[in-house]
Amino acid sequence: MDTQQLDLNRNEDAMRKALSTLRQRFAVIEQGGGKKNLEKIRQKGKLTPRERIAYLLDKNTDFTEIGAFAAYGMYAEHGGCPAAGTVGGIGYVSGRQCMIVANDMTVKAGAWFPLTGKKNLRLQEIAMENRLPVIYLVDSAGVYLPMQDEIFPDKEHFGRIFRNNARMSAMGITQIAAVMGSCVAGGAYLPIMSDEVLMVEGNGSIFLAGPYLVKAAIGETVDAETLGGAVTHTEISGIADYKFKTDQECLDHIKKIIGKLGHPANAGFDRIASAPPEKDPAELYTIIPEDNTRPYDMLDIIGRIVDRSEFDQYKEDYGKSILCGYARIDGWAVGIVANQRKIVKSKKGEMQMGGVIYNDSADKAARFIMNCNQKMIPLVFLQDVTGFMVGSRSEHAGIIKDGAKMVNAVANSVVPKFTVIIGNSYGAGNYAMCGKAYDPRFIYAWPTAKMAVMGGEQAAKTLLQIQIASLKAKGEIITPEEENRLLNDITARYLSQTTPYYAAAHLWVDEIIDPMDTRKILSASITAANQAPVEAAFNLGVFQV
Repeated sequence: MDTQQLDLNRNEDAMRKALSTLRQRFAVIEQGGGKKNLEKIRQKGKLTPRERIAYLLDKNTDFTEIGAFAAYGMYAEHGGCPAAGTVGGIGYVSGRQCMIVANDMTVKAGAWFPLTGKKNLRLQEIAMENRLPVIYLVDSAGVYLPMQDEIFPDKEHFGRIFRNNARMSAMGITQIAAVMGSCVAGGAYLPIMSDEVLMVEGNGSIFLAGPYLVKAAIGETVDAETLGGAVTHTEISGIADYKFKTDQECLDHIKKIIGKLGHPANAGFDRIASAPPEKDPAELYTIIPEDNTRPYDMLDIIGRIVDRSEFDQYKEDYGKSILCGYARIDGWAVGIVANQRKIVKSKKGEMQMGGVIYNDSADKAARFIMNCNQKMIPLVFLQDVTGFMVGSRSEHAGIIKDGAKMVNAVANSVVPKFTVIIGNSYGAGNYAMCGKAYDPRFIYAWPTAKMAVMGGEQAAKTLLQIQIASLKAKGEIITPEEENRLLNDITARYLSQTTPYYAAAHLWVDEIIDPMDTRKILSASITAANQAPVEAAFNLGVFQV
């Protein structure tokens, strides 16, 4: 067996191991608050949040989950918060693509942790940007009181949810709320600010203050059903519109409502009949090196994602460290901006390192992004970037100026942007290649992704020198052995913060995906984006030349 085949086998083994880890961790997340809590829910005649979503979805359609790894590894002192206590994503209901947001009542009774708020706001943001109807499956005890100061009062905290309810209503975005469990305190505003409210008898309840608080506040003794149950709100207060005996009946009615929605104008992005890639997508597992510093050809990735493996390159022989070109993904016309990871040579004879953005590549990418905006073609960014080129030669050539052109074009782009972090995503390269700060409609990561301000080795050595200087200033003597121990500790701590799980836990990416699903997930994302007409004019403002 030749060396190249050995490398491919090694790469595939590493990828399959990473995917096995991904699936094992997701399987734990799917259990929510654990089997014991899931069983308690079923004993009450209720479906779990994932069962509710599965029942809602059209048969033989996919659910594009968002934020499954939100809060992953966080809040251990509070017992954890799998998926941030909310299951959410995009799926088809009665033939319509919808955003579905379901509280997970098995996780602290569906209480809101800080990341719960951040995740719910992200789900609402996606719905607003893409004009998606929203279905809320409400079953929550409200704010998690031990952490109330981190979820209640700030601009991007709990109250922003209801502000978004109002804004979406004004935008004409349909919102349907099914109250299938508790809906308490401030959270009671969410269903009432939706277009229609459905309730399940016996389990669903809505009130600003529960029976215990009512007793403490005004001395009144009242049970939950009388205070805010389905009968109370459909027959006395008029707050709710429909009541049902079971979860299933309630969900069936949601399907009827969604099935009658009108079809608004769309963005008009071009789509033709889909054609599979000619190159085998399964080979995606073999391309990414086990060692993320080694080169590979990004064209091999693109050829296994796009229709017929056809990629029409723009300025193919200029600025080669970034690949730009037109293609189709599941029939959708897209413009692709991707970091080339193999070493390339410019016409001037300059050797350029893979994954680095040079003056010419930044200049090319900026122009290509402008062209896609001119032609109303959505943009797909494939990130494996270590940053911009440094050194006197690049500085004198104006790398900051050329980088600013690219950042300007990305920031002011009005066509939808979709980002997939395949490998490295370091420093300003993350920004130029449409990281989270640059408003991609959706941003995904492969299990091989790494996100940080710089590479682990460079960062660790920099941090080590700072720490050593501080210790020496205090008069301490640092032995080589101690220095090596410090370096290992710093490196381990730094690398733990560069993983895709750390990024997904903090919602820097929407989801960690199997490379084989990239094409399918991008197609679903572009389909969502096509439901929102592009209304803003493309304007770059002051542009560096």
